[in-house]
Amino acid sequence: MSLSSQIAGTRRKVLCVLARRDVRIPCDRPLISFSFDDFPRTALTVGGSILQDAGVRGTYYAAPGLLNTQNDLGPQFRREDLLDLLAAGHELASHTYSHTSARTTRFAHYVHEVEKGFQTLTETFGLNASRQFSYPYGEITLRVKRTVGPKMQSCRGIWPGLNGPHVDLNLLRANRLYGDTDQFAPAKALIDENTLKKSWLIFYTHDVRPNPSPYGCTPAFLERVVRTAVESGARIATVAEVIAFAQSV
Repeated sequence: MSLSSQIAGTRRKVLCVLARRDVRIPCDRPLISFSFDDFPRTALTVGGSILQDAGVRGTYYAAPGLLNTQNDLGPQFRREDLLDLLAAGHELASHTYSHTSARTTRFAHYVHEVEKGFQTLTETFGLNASRQFSYPYGEITLRVKRTVGPKMQSCRGIWPGLNGPHVDLNLLRANRLYGDTDQFAPAKALIDENTLKKSWLIFYTHDVRPNPSPYGCTPAFLERVVRTAVESGARIATVAEVIAFAQSV
């Protein structure tokens, strides 16, 4: 193992242990959430349709500064997409304003980005966005975790694993869905482990299209994972629904 890998591993352990905001989620059945970051239009027009066809809903972490833009993930969301996802029962959450990294941005500016992102969705756009947040690129510092975490109901990262029974609301674990159906086996193993432990499994991806970016997945892959999740008997819920459940117990 290289020195840089050892340093990264130690840093991750520290961030997982410190500045925690724990809540217990007593699960009588496993929980699974599907989430999309940024978000590209295909996450809703294709991914959202797959979820709806299965009778479930997802969480969309939107960075308002990406509105009406295009990048390697394809066309980003439009204003009408935000209205459509809420009308369909999906959750609208925040992802900073301009998709900013916590590790390459001045601390004060990053905190401003977090607040501006949420306020743009709720005040400027007048939408019913939740106080769920995900760290762009999954990047986080201890100072950011300690400061931003309490401002939101939950903050989601990209470090893999299951959540529960004690969940750190300042750094939820999440597991990527990237690629095609040849990546199904690891996703299925996570669903099986989650079923056994009755914990909370969060999936995330970006674009959903036949030829996805390195950060997205194919419709066939997402559809297969969603179908398997439903067949597992897990309760499929948005992040906000799970948090509300935990806080009501």
